[in-house]
Amino acid sequence: MKRLLVGLQKTYPDAHCELEHGSPLELLVATILSAQCTDKRVNKVTAQLFRKFRSAADYANAPLATLEQEIKTTGFYRNKAKNIQACCRKLLERHGGEVPRTMGELTRLDGVGRKTANVVLGNAFALNEGIVVDTHVSRLTRRLGLTKQTTPEKIEVDLMKLVPQGQWTLFSHWLIWHGRRRCFARTPDCAKCEIAKRCPSCAV
Repeated sequence: MKRLLVGLQKTYPDAHCELEHGSPLELLVATILSAQCTDKRVNKVTAQLFRKFRSAADYANAPLATLEQEIKTTGFYRNKAKNIQACCRKLLERHGGEVPRTMGELTRLDGVGRKTANVVLGNAFALNEGIVVDTHVSRLTRRLGLTKQTTPEKIEVDLMKLVPQGQWTLFSHWLIWHGRRRCFARTPDCAKCEIAKRCPSCAV
C-alpha cells in the first residue's frame, strides 16, 4: 500500500478536485449537480449559475422553474433543483447560510450523502473525515485488490483502514485522475500504466 501511494503521488502530484468552485457553497452545489454527470458538464453549467446565484438565499428564494432551467443539462435536473433549494433553505434556517463543517450536519441536508459530504469537507475545509468513493474509486480499488466490497459505504470502510488519514482526500483525487487518464472502465491502458507493478489485475 505504501508503494502504491508513493506511485500515485509521483504520477499525479497536482491532483485536485476538478469541480470548479470559489467557496464551500459553490462546491456543495457543484457536487450535488455532479451526480450522473461529468465534471466538465457541471463546470460549464456552474460558470453561468454561480454568477446569478451567489448565496444560499439566492437558491432558497429563486422560482424552482428558474433553477431547473439553469441546471437542466446536468440531467435529473428536477430532483437536483429540488434538493439544492431545500438544502439551501436548511443552510439558512440552521447554519446562518453557511456550509457546516461536520459530517453529521452535512448529511442532514437534502441531496447530501457521505460522498458529497466528503468532497466538501476534504476540499473546502481540508478535513479528512472520510474517503470519496465515486465510480472511479470503486472500480480502481477493486482492480487493485484493495477491497472486495461493491457498495460505496463498505468500500470506504475498507479504504479507511488501509490509507493514512492525512491522505484520504488526496487518495480519492489520485484514483479519480488515474481512472480518467489511464485506467478506463472498458479499455484500461495497462501498457502505459504508472502503477502496473502494484496492480494484480494488470496481467488479466
